Amino acid sequence: MKNIILLLALVFIFSCSSSTSEEQSSGYDIVVYGGTSGGIAAAVQASRMGKKVLLIEPSKHIGGLTTGGLGQTDIGNKQAIGGIAREFYANIRTHYNDPANWKWQEPSAYMDGGQTRTVEGEPTMWTFEPSAAMKVYDQMIAKEKIELVTNKKLNRESGVTMNGTSISQIEMQDGTVYTGKVFIDATYEGDLMAAAGVSYHVGREANNVYNETYNGVQLLDGHQFPDGIDPYVKKGDPTSGLLWGITDDELKEQGSGDDLVQTYNFRICLTTNQDNMVPITEPDNYDPARYGLLLRLLEALPDRRKLNNHFIWSHMPNEKTDINNRGAFSTDMIGMSHAYPEASYEEREAIVKEHVDYTKGLLYFYASDPRVPAELREEMKTWGYPKDEYTSNGNWSPQLYVREVRRMIGEYVMTQANCVGEEVISDPVGLAAYTMDSHNCQRIVVDGMVKNEGNVEVGGFPPYPISYRSIVPKKDQATNLLVPVALSASHIAFGSIRMEPVFMVLGQSAATAAALAIDNSQSVQAVNYDALKKKLLEDGQRLNP
Repeated sequence: MKNIILLLALVFIFSCSSSTSEEQSSGYDIVVYGGTSGGIAAAVQASRMGKKVLLIEPSKHIGGLTTGGLGQTDIGNKQAIGGIAREFYANIRTHYNDPANWKWQEPSAYMDGGQTRTVEGEPTMWTFEPSAAMKVYDQMIAKEKIELVTNKKLNRESGVTMNGTSISQIEMQDGTVYTGKVFIDATYEGDLMAAAGVSYHVGREANNVYNETYNGVQLLDGHQFPDGIDPYVKKGDPTSGLLWGITDDELKEQGSGDDLVQTYNFRICLTTNQDNMVPITEPDNYDPARYGLLLRLLEALPDRRKLNNHFIWSHMPNEKTDINNRGAFSTDMIGMSHAYPEASYEEREAIVKEHVDYTKGLLYFYASDPRVPAELREEMKTWGYPKDEYTSNGNWSPQLYVREVRRMIGEYVMTQANCVGEEVISDPVGLAAYTMDSHNCQRIVVDGMVKNEGNVEVGGFPPYPISYRSIVPKKDQATNLLVPVALSASHIAFGSIRMEPVFMVLGQSAATAAALAIDNSQSVQAVNYDALKKKLLEDGQRLNP
């Protein structure tokens, strides 16, 4: 009898392990790593093309910056946006067409502005609350056959298994293994791409690398300190040391390359609605000395006594904001992003925490420090954190705006020449339309004065096409991987491409190419472009300016 029971137990265990093994070996058609806006668009498209798709988000938060506070959508030209990206903004319009979604404000009282202004009768809407974006993404995912897992981080040291130039499986830090036919790296960081051994660049190329003029070191006038601001703790005394946030690095030659990364910040959601407000209070690790340079700036600008002089204070529905950096000292934590690309997960978390402390501290400093001009101090006191946003994260965005991390060096590198129309590619998978935009990279002393270096804002050109070859690696490195977010572009070209609607456009195009590669048993580099173009146009993508 005991032998029979033992035999039955062994059969049961064997059958369970066989089922698990078979389930793992069957795997997925398309594995999307990174639940950013681009990753969600890729997963939606993969599902619509009938593929078994897995969407993995390393954190607990999906949607990236689109659900992380960037509600004042960076577009450049609305007509450049098509496909699933435009569908998302149409869904935002539908969301706000429902009176139930205007809890804190009458719809008629809200007026968006700038490039994102929604005109009467327009079927899309380009400004929104973080929670609205999350609701729309949740609804879009729920309508599709998408398996979503969150809080699963790639083992970046040994978690990518290659079979020649093909990724066969990826392993998470907790040991979970996922197999797939084609992989899409939709992270801002390009972590899967890097772990697979694909070439990439961090920092700014010298101008002469790609025959550009706005790459590398750029000491220009945007978001800059006026002349004459003393950088030292004691004015005129270099022996007293530099004020917080200023480094003693020397200014290098204009246009020269380096490994500096443009600055990061948070897109801040605040409200003036007292019934929906959490007050701004002293944050962790608060140190008013961090803002000594801000006091020098305010002293030098006595006519700028509105918050909007020092922040881009954009209004969102329901009496909320999307606040961005403006001027020489604002929400950008200049110089604190350089270690992030190659940092461990733990080190990245520490960098994010530093940005949280700095930014919350900045708001608290404005509201509480008696040295801040009274007009600014009193205005800041009217604002607080919305109770109904980021409710699982202390009413603060879980997504740092990592504007630029790694950039792939793929089959084709997008450059300044593509942005301004001097070089036009023949295999477009989407359009970009924003200015060539880089935030500052460092804060240094120049001729005895404090200066920011790295800001570039150059526009005036029409929408331009993005090459399919810029989202695929070199064919001798990875043949079943697409990279629509950390794509192949120079620093200054990436500054134009790196907008959330464009990431959605490229995510959709990447998934379309992945599905075609699977259907034809070919590498992503061998996908027939005419067939890809045909499908993209059928699905509403806009490829021609």
